[in-house]
Amino acid sequence: MSVQSAMNEATLSTAGPNEVLTLFGPRDQHVRKLRRLFGVDITHRAGKIRVAGEETGVGAAIRTLEKLRLLCRKNGSLSLGDIETAAAEEGAEIENGRPPTPSGEAINLQNAGRKIAPRTPGQARYVEAIRKHDLTIATGPAGCGKTYLAVATAVEALRNESIKKIVLVRPAVEAGESLGFLPGDLRAKLNPYLRPLLDALGEMVDFDQARALMEHDVIEIVPLAYMRGRTLNDAFIILDEAQNTTVAQMKMFLTRMGERSKMVVSGDATQLDLPRGVRSGLHDAVYRFSSIQGIAQIRLGAADIVRHRLVQQIVAAYEQKDGETVVDEVSSSTEFNSDDEANSNDPGAASE
Repeated sequence: MSVQSAMNEATLSTAGPNEVLTLFGPRDQHVRKLRRLFGVDITHRAGKIRVAGEETGVGAAIRTLEKLRLLCRKNGSLSLGDIETAAAEEGAEIENGRPPTPSGEAINLQNAGRKIAPRTPGQARYVEAIRKHDLTIATGPAGCGKTYLAVATAVEALRNESIKKIVLVRPAVEAGESLGFLPGDLRAKLNPYLRPLLDALGEMVDFDQARALMEHDVIEIVPLAYMRGRTLNDAFIILDEAQNTTVAQMKMFLTRMGERSKMVVSGDATQLDLPRGVRSGLHDAVYRFSSIQGIAQIRLGAADIVRHRLVQQIVAAYEQKDGETVVDEVSSSTEFNSDDEANSNDPGAASE
């Protein structure tokens, strides 16, 4: 890497014209966005990208371009979402209303090409809760980072050697499709259910390293049913899509926690795939554990969604019914701990 700085100008070396084309994007849409976000001029000449403008904007733009260059070399392509994410990490206030700076301490993945940090106050509370508590329960809509941040925090703990293994768990509940009609053996049938966890992990650990860790059982990705009878010590265990557990399954999962272990349970109460009349283990746990100290409960909301800018509007549209807002019992963007006096007990939590 070769970066040379002047008062209000800096240059960044590139690997060649193909890399420049990817960084600049189709019809220069990537670089036009960066110009708007940082208020700088960005040009290319003789294998170098030149950034000029006010000192603060130039520095932020160069750091953003460095991240995008590394991401481009790793993935071979860039999206507008990649541009927005990298720019937001350097203080840019992007168009969909996300906060201008990360809202919490970055998660250390020991990977210079990727910095992961909470991007909303709710996400910052979520990461802080995971770090401070042995059991954290998080609820919220799709796209608010429940799984992604939990996996990132688990990888951080593994690399800090505060745990010895990561166990990623998901219930294999059918969302309107039949598992039996999927092709292949049991492993192939279960793969679609576990794919979201693999995708999150793949953004934080190199493929070869992840495969080696999985071969040595340092990282496990398993269906919930395979957890029965186990006791997990020195482990970071994440249960994803927890709204699709029954009360009995949730009890089975939570009682797998061993010494020096940490658990994160996350789910979206609005995407329930259980049969009608079956109580969700996630709903039950939210109320059942309201009086237990040491259990953190985090509620994320639409303001914490950090996917495509349209996802917030899509979620809001689904929360409207006949012109009235539908408020879910566990989806507002606030934090509540087990010792929070504002929590109320669910009168139906003890009966199934």
